[in-house]
Amino acid sequence: MISTRFVLKRLLLLVPVLVGVASLVFSILHLSPGDPALTIAGERASEEFVRQVEESLGLNDPIWVQYGRFLLDAAQFQFGESFIIQRNTAVREVLANKLPVTLELAIYGQLIGISLGIPLGILSAVKQDSITDHLTRIGALAGISVPIFWSGPLLILLFAQVLGWLPTSGRISVLYNVEAIRVTGLVTVDALIAGNWEMFVSAVRHMILPASVIGVYSMALISRMMRSSMLEVIRQDYMRTARAKGQGSKITVLKHGFRNAMIPVITVIGIQFGGLLGGAVLTETVFAIGGIGTLLVEAIKVGDYPIVQGTVLTFAFLFTLVNLGVDITYSILDPRIEQ
Repeated sequence: MISTRFVLKRLLLLVPVLVGVASLVFSILHLSPGDPALTIAGERASEEFVRQVEESLGLNDPIWVQYGRFLLDAAQFQFGESFIIQRNTAVREVLANKLPVTLELAIYGQLIGISLGIPLGILSAVKQDSITDHLTRIGALAGISVPIFWSGPLLILLFAQVLGWLPTSGRISVLYNVEAIRVTGLVTVDALIAGNWEMFVSAVRHMILPASVIGVYSMALISRMMRSSMLEVIRQDYMRTARAKGQGSKITVLKHGFRNAMIPVITVIGIQFGGLLGGAVLTETVFAIGGIGTLLVEAIKVGDYPIVQGTVLTFAFLFTLVNLGVDITYSILDPRIEQ
């Protein structure tokens, strides 16, 4: 049972991390070349108008005043309005529209990686140096080595162009109005809530290829880590003792070995999932899925500073939440960690 004290302690540790990230973002954007006021006003704007924009944004205030205001706004998830990408639209609203896209892709991709990687890692460890082990390791190495910008188009060519089984890009067919049923922003979930099975099938078909690309890469890392961790656990004395008492090998591995072997694997899963929440930019680009990663790249290109600030801080917040989940999972698997 997880203690409240343990969770509160981990939550308090998140505060300095978020403040540090916010300070770093503020510093980098203020030290970077370019004038935000000139970007908003336009290159042909008069100097007087540029000064008016600077005054309205508070850019004429002392740096410490700007910093304090930035931290206060960030604590309330208020990042101002977009300059260029969606002019006069609150950054929070822009992020609310884009984040579910990446979140849905990350969840399904990670589920594929976990459901394939853990069993393959266990099988490879139990059958060490067998043909199964060699094939699994070769597959994992291929999954890590093949870049997404190559595997993505290859899957599109095979399953969409040649076989015609799946769509090439997008989140759902253009025949459906996603905004009309929007509840969570996750298309598959919203379609289920609305009871529209045709829309749900369309969303799933569109999600299969991008989620599979992420899932294969995730599966490769998870299976390799699972194999290494399970091999280390199998050699422990308590495993040999359990087998010496007549317990079957499958029960020994699943009952005594699996739980202890999962601790380092949970770390890998947490890091991967946090990275995916930061935006699977290549996957989003290949499959034309406009997620938060693509949004950040576009905002950096055009100099939309509020979007950049809001997106990076959202990344940091989500990553800290994932780390909190990893810590809690640690304590569930091994209560000694909590102490």
